[in-house]
Amino acid sequence: MGASVALAAVAPPPKAMSVIQIFLWGGMSHIDTWDPKPELGRDYAGDCGQAISTNVPGTQLCELFPEMAKQADKFSLIRGMTHGNNGHETAAYLMQTGHAPGERLAYPSIGAVFSLFKRRDYQGIIPPYVVLTRPQGRFSEEGFLGPLYKPFATGGDPNDSRFVVEGVVSASISDDRQAARRDLRESLDTMSQQLATHPQIVDAMQAKQQAYDLVLGRGKEVFELSKENSALRDRYGRHTFGQECLCARRMVEAGVPYVVINFPGGWDTHKDHFQRMRRQVPQLDQGLAALLSDLSDRGLLDSTLVWCCGEFGRGPKVDWQPPWNGGRNHYGKVFSVVVAGGGFKGGQIVGSSDKKAEEVADRPVYPVDLLGSIYTLAGIDPHAPLPHPMGDEAQVLPTPSERVKSGGLLTEIM
Repeated sequence: MGASVALAAVAPPPKAMSVIQIFLWGGMSHIDTWDPKPELGRDYAGDCGQAISTNVPGTQLCELFPEMAKQADKFSLIRGMTHGNNGHETAAYLMQTGHAPGERLAYPSIGAVFSLFKRRDYQGIIPPYVVLTRPQGRFSEEGFLGPLYKPFATGGDPNDSRFVVEGVVSASISDDRQAARRDLRESLDTMSQQLATHPQIVDAMQAKQQAYDLVLGRGKEVFELSKENSALRDRYGRHTFGQECLCARRMVEAGVPYVVINFPGGWDTHKDHFQRMRRQVPQLDQGLAALLSDLSDRGLLDSTLVWCCGEFGRGPKVDWQPPWNGGRNHYGKVFSVVVAGGGFKGGQIVGSSDKKAEEVADRPVYPVDLLGSIYTLAGIDPHAPLPHPMGDEAQVLPTPSERVKSGGLLTEIM
């Protein structure tokens, strides 16, 4: 396997201050979503095969995306995404690190890299790398960077009447009781009061204040979706994914550098694929469209990069045989990615699949190209060195080689 064009040496001023990654874990079909081919008939297009026009002339989406069709000028489609890996764990590692699985070093995910490079300038109470609501556990997100760079996983459900964020909100203790406990504890802690100038006590008091700011102060307020207008919450969708998108917008407003939404339920649709698509795609359509529209209305889309994809796509030919009953299998040869904001142009299409959506027909985009473009727009050098605990040489992304292909940064939409 020969490397293609090397990563371009492009270093524009940082545009993406925050990133929202919507991870469609399990792998969502491209032919039923962002790259419809209704002319292929039921064996390929299946039961969700109709295409609809968007507000960008010449761009069509699957019929299940009526809301995203109205926002097509705000995002671009990468239809030539490829890596050829069909394993959940290995493909997820490849898509989130850019490094080939099976190497000696376990590299950190893009979120952990953002946490490393943005931590110094980030002054927020909430950790710099947040996952809504649970990590998928496909690989170690922090890699060799260590536990300090693990994502803060919120747990809970933002669609509940009270979003019980792990370590921040207690399901059984009210805020008033929590505050009363704090006040009682402080009134009894006479030793800290007497040694208030001691360096260790000063550090402990600062750490305690930061914790209480997260539990009872500014940090907790970010997760209080009840403060949002009810009509806006309805626009996002009164389901877990829609409210996750709204929460992600609130975190961006608070300056959190990297937020991941792991789509609840996943997209591992080996069987009964089309039933799952008709149930889940409308939620994805509603939540993602509302997020892009809301960010734009608030003047945040230019500084917030949004990207949405899974670890791979799904096989373009439907398996109608029992027990699959209309399923699609893992497929890493070609799939689609949505990118928006943060320096990415809207209303564009990069690359294409062939007539049967089986291979890349034009402009292949590999993980190093996608991640390298995101890093570049965020002002992170894609080849900056990473600190390794044993002093081994490591960098953010690999140089294109025999093991890692590249088609070049996405300069056509940057």
